[in-house]
Amino acid sequence: MKPFLISTLLCLNITFAQTFYKSIESNAIGTTRELKIQLPRNYESNPEKYYPLIIVFDGDYLFEVVAGNVEYCSYWQDMPEAIVVGVNQANSRSEDCYISSADYLPFNSGAQFYDFIENDLISFMTENYRSLNFRVAVGHGETANFINYFLFNTNSVFNAFIALSPSISPMMEENLTRRLGQEDDSNTFYYLSTAELDIKRNKNKIMMLNSKLSALENTNLQYAFDNFETANHYSLAAQSIPKALESIFFAFHPISKKEYKNDILTLQTSPLEYLIEKYDLIETLYGIEKQISINDFRVIATAIEKTKKFEYFKELGKIASEHHPDTTIASFYLARHYEEIGKQKKAMNIYRSAFSLEEVEGYRKDDMLKRADQIKKEFGY
Repeated sequence: MKPFLISTLLCLNITFAQTFYKSIESNAIGTTRELKIQLPRNYESNPEKYYPLIIVFDGDYLFEVVAGNVEYCSYWQDMPEAIVVGVNQANSRSEDCYISSADYLPFNSGAQFYDFIENDLISFMTENYRSLNFRVAVGHGETANFINYFLFNTNSVFNAFIALSPSISPMMEENLTRRLGQEDDSNTFYYLSTAELDIKRNKNKIMMLNSKLSALENTNLQYAFDNFETANHYSLAAQSIPKALESIFFAFHPISKKEYKNDILTLQTSPLEYLIEKYDLIETLYGIEKQISINDFRVIATAIEKTKKFEYFKELGKIASEHHPDTTIASFYLARHYEEIGKQKKAMNIYRSAFSLEEVEGYRKDDMLKRADQIKKEFGY
């Protein structure tokens, strides 16, 4: 992982992403609401590509923190590129989060705002922008509590929830624990945070909630929690967002050195199965068909060399040719396969044929030609 200490300056809109304001009419609220939207930097040049949708409540002050981190993390491929939309609540926060004192559910203006998010906003983003069905809700304080209500629908419009120091309402702790403890066919991501200098009433309830959520044994729940030592109710947002994104998009990360050492080198089965399962998981969790990265091919190839399981090179080459056609990577793996099974002349010819292909990082044409020359010199072809 790259370092995630994002400064205030980095969280500003110093990116190549497209960021703009948009006002939409709301049937649920009966008025206009202001949005701030950030599209991925290559959105226009990839007309066939669809993106996860991240909805930021309290967008008037939280949007830049989220959008900046999304841009940074996606640049390093630690998460997919995503569409970020912030909902301005500067003058309506209390009304938007209004709940009934009888059953502690969204009521009156709170129910209208709930409908606005679930119907008006998501429909608007789906119809006008290429957003996937994988959606993330981000809230802070009152809105961090409010986003939980979307979980209580049978088919929640959100897959992931980032709750920053939620002001937990009555019955929420019990209801949320019960809901997140239910196993169903969908995967749910839930991130919760507080801080040593957080608002005392918030922190006490959050710590109790964490104790209950940590004890849940729901295999379809991905839960993460942070208690920051040096932050308060407001500054914890800057530390929480990168940690939350990391916990939600854990499967999207390139294979790390730790993963290579602890998981791949110790495999009793084919490392290719590990690679395929990793990318199948990405599609299952996020609905994204991700191209296998050069980094991940290189890691698997290194494992093959290290464990001397050279028979896997041929299949690795076939997979590489599907994901990176017309590049040198597939030729390298196929040539290595033929080298190891004693077909040196065929390996030499494949190395040489790579001269007409596009180079990729770590698989230079000059190096492959040197390998071909070495084979010729050694075997006299």
